[in-house]
Amino acid sequence: MAILNILEFPDPRLRTIAQPVDVVDDALRQLIDDMFETMYAAPGIGLAATQVDVHKRLVVMDLSEDKSTPLVFINPEFEALTEQMDQYQEGCLSVPGFYENVDRPQKVRIKALDRDGKPFEMIADGLLAVCIQHECDHLNGKLFVDYLSQLKRDRIKKKLEKQHRQRA
Repeated sequence: MAILNILEFPDPRLRTIAQPVDVVDDALRQLIDDMFETMYAAPGIGLAATQVDVHKRLVVMDLSEDKSTPLVFINPEFEALTEQMDQYQEGCLSVPGFYENVDRPQKVRIKALDRDGKPFEMIADGLLAVCIQHECDHLNGKLFVDYLSQLKRDRIKKKLEKQHRQRA
């Protein structure tokens, strides 16, 4: 397994719309394993392939405290099951160090393939619902900062660009 490089905002590659996965094979499962290792090392609870510069519709997630509940979503889709919104403070491995409140539908139905390519559906609410929506946004070239005011987004962008310059 390998720890992959996570792209950081405002990297334009984060705006790439991911393509559907056509074949679930050993190469894809290796990418899944590498993404889990990367996510756990970061540390985070969700990671979309777009964030590691692989533009396939693939998300890994683990909301457990002890890394015991890994979830894989290949070609995920979701639909809101309620008009009720929840506000969560979201963070992102691609926007390190920043946390902001975002409103999202409270309950969603998720359809995806598992790591073996088998289709499944699940109903999610709470943190799982927020996380799947956040990660699916990545697959569509969208970041949680896009839900913020232009002023907040510009402030975050400037701070991250300054950090990138200092590291270079």
